Amino acid sequence: MRSRWFLATYRCLLLALPLALAGCGGAPAEAPASARKPLYFDVKGLLDQQVKDLVAQASGTTKRVNLRGGPTETVRVAAVRWPDELQIFYQADINKAALRGTYTVDSTMLPGGKVRRIYTRRSGQANAPVGRLMVLIANGKAEEIAADIRQENALFSTEKHLELALTAGQLRRYSVRGRQKLVFFDTLRYEAEGRL
Repeated sequence: MRSRWFLATYRCLLLALPLALAGCGGAPAEAPASARKPLYFDVKGLLDQQVKDLVAQASGTTKRVNLRGGPTETVRVAAVRWPDELQIFYQADINKAALRGTYTVDSTMLPGGKVRRIYTRRSGQANAPVGRLMVLIANGKAEEIAADIRQENALFSTEKHLELALTAGQLRRYSVRGRQKLVFFDTLRYEAEGRL
């Protein structure tokens, strides 16, 4: 009885061994999406670094907000939750896997060695909310970033213009200007700006 069990186990191992070895060789695995070099400007990487730096420096900001064309309110915020404060700017990330090949790139050399890159959404790409992303680069670092974002469905439509201004790789100013329209409600227009 014991020898039958041993023979059955031995046969199973002999049959399984070639299958196991076949899975060991072959082509190298594709790099995970996070390890791939971004096809377009890396907005997410820049924002991640800015959030890390601002949290480490415990930087504050002076905010100006205007809703519905009313009076502008200005307030100094000493303790800022930077991941939350800059969350909206992550919407300008065009390096998602589903967006590969969605944008055309136009690069222009400017005086002083600056480069302006404009990423424009190709026609017929409704799944891409970022219509245009402009990046001004000086000395290999982003100096200005501007993005136009539009989203629309049966319940709402929204348009946003986002801007980031940096000096020597450090965030100095950020702003959002937009409008939002919900079904059965009036259009909400807003502007917000932060200065460090």
